[in-house]
Amino acid sequence: MALQTSPKLLRVGVIQDGRIVEEHHLLHDSVTIGDDARNTIVLPATLERPGRFKVLENRANQFHLIIDEHMQGRVNLGSSDVDFDALRSQGLATRRADATFDLPLQESARGKVELTDATLFFHFVPAPPADAKPALPPELKGSAWRTMDRLFFGILATMLVLYVGSVALIASRPTPVEAEVALDQLEDRFVRAIIPPQPPAKEEPKDTGSTPEAKPEEKKPTEKKPATASTTPATAVSAEERHKQIVASVANTGILKVLGASGGGGVIENLLNDGVGSANVADALQGAKAGGGALAVGAGGNGLGAIQGDTGGKAAGIDVKGTTGVGAVDTGRKQTVKVPQVADAVPEVDSSEVSPKDLARFIQRMKASIQRCYEKELKRDPTLKGRVMVRFNLKPDGRAGNIEVDESTLRSEGVSSCIITTIRGWKFPFQPSDDVPVSYPFIFSPGD
Repeated sequence: MALQTSPKLLRVGVIQDGRIVEEHHLLHDSVTIGDDARNTIVLPATLERPGRFKVLENRANQFHLIIDEHMQGRVNLGSSDVDFDALRSQGLATRRADATFDLPLQESARGKVELTDATLFFHFVPAPPADAKPALPPELKGSAWRTMDRLFFGILATMLVLYVGSVALIASRPTPVEAEVALDQLEDRFVRAIIPPQPPAKEEPKDTGSTPEAKPEEKKPTEKKPATASTTPATAVSAEERHKQIVASVANTGILKVLGASGGGGVIENLLNDGVGSANVADALQGAKAGGGALAVGAGGNGLGAIQGDTGGKAAGIDVKGTTGVGAVDTGRKQTVKVPQVADAVPEVDSSEVSPKDLARFIQRMKASIQRCYEKELKRDPTLKGRVMVRFNLKPDGRAGNIEVDESTLRSEGVSSCIITTIRGWKFPFQPSDDVPVSYPFIFSPGD
C-alpha cells in the first residue's frame, strides 16, 4: 500500500539588493503582483507592469506560471533550465487569448521572474508537520481525587454512615403496641373535652306583623290576678296603649320615614300643597276613595283624572291641584367654551418637486395630532400661545429627517418635543429625488 504524502507548499519571495525582503508560503492561493494593495506582493507602479497581474495561478490544486510577451526569467523543469524566450518560441507554454502564456508547474519545478526593480523567485517545499497539541505531564494533570476537598468528603461520608445506621436501627426495633382504654376509664375532664355540652336552645321571637326594622318588645312578667268583671276595662285600655306604642316606634323608620307618615319634613309634605290635603299619610290615604279625596281616582277627584283606557286610549289627566307647590329649577348660567386652535399656514419649500399647496393640505389633515400636543400643555398653562417654526428635510422615501424647532415664541419644550415626535411618524405623499428643505410655522391660540 503506497504511502499518502501531503501536498507541498509553494514558496514565493522577493529579492532586492541581494537579500530576501518578502516571503510567502502558499497551498491553494494564487500569487499576484502590482501596486494594488490587494495583491499578494505589492510593488511600486511602473509603466510596463499593470496594477494587478497574476503571475502564479492555482487551478485544480496545481500551480501555473503566467508570463506575458515581455517578461524575462528562467524556470527549471527538472532536467534543465529554460528561459522565458524558449518557452514562448518552442511552444512549451500555451498561449492564451489575452496574449499571455501558461506553463503548468510540477512540484519539482523552480524558477525566477526578473522584474525591473526586483526579482521574484519560487519553488516547492515540504509542508511542515502538524503541530501536536500541548499536553501536561501526567504528574501535573488533575484528577477527581486531587481536586476534591478531603475534609468535606470525610465529614459527608461520616454523616451518611450515621444516617444509614440510625434508619437501620429504628427499622429493626419492634413497633410498640398501645393498650386500648375504655370510655369508663377516661377521666371526667377528657370526657367533657370529647363530648362538649350542647348550648341551650333559644326561643325565636314571634312575628307581630310589624316591619323588619321594628324590634320585638320584651315580655314582662305580669302578676296573676283573680278574674273578675272589673279587669275587662283595664285589659282594653292596655291593648290600645300597646297599639299606640307600636305605631310610634315604626313611624320614623323605613319607607314611612321617607313618606312622612307623621309630622313634617317628608316627601309627601313637599309634593302636596296645603290646598291638596294633610301632610299625614294616614289622612291622605284615608281620603283616597272613588269620587273624592286628595288622591281620588275617577271623575270628581282632586288628584288623578279618570283613566281613559276603555274610551279610546286617551291619556289620563292630572288635576291642577296635584302639581301646586313645586319650585322653579335653576339650570345655571350659560357659558361659552373656548376651543384651542392651530392656525393654517403656508410652508416654505425649496424644491419644484414638492408643491407647497399640496404639502400644506397634507399638514392640515394631520394637524389634529399637533393640536393634541398643544392641548396637553394647555391644561397646565391656560395662557399658553405663540408660534413655532419647524424645519425638516423631506426624504425620497416620504419620511421627515433632521427635524428641529428653528424658532419658537410658545415657550414650551413639551409642545416642541411632541411636534418633533409626531412629524417623525408621518408618511408624506411625496417622493423627491433628493432631500427637500421644508419650513412650516404652527400658530397656537387658546381660542376666542
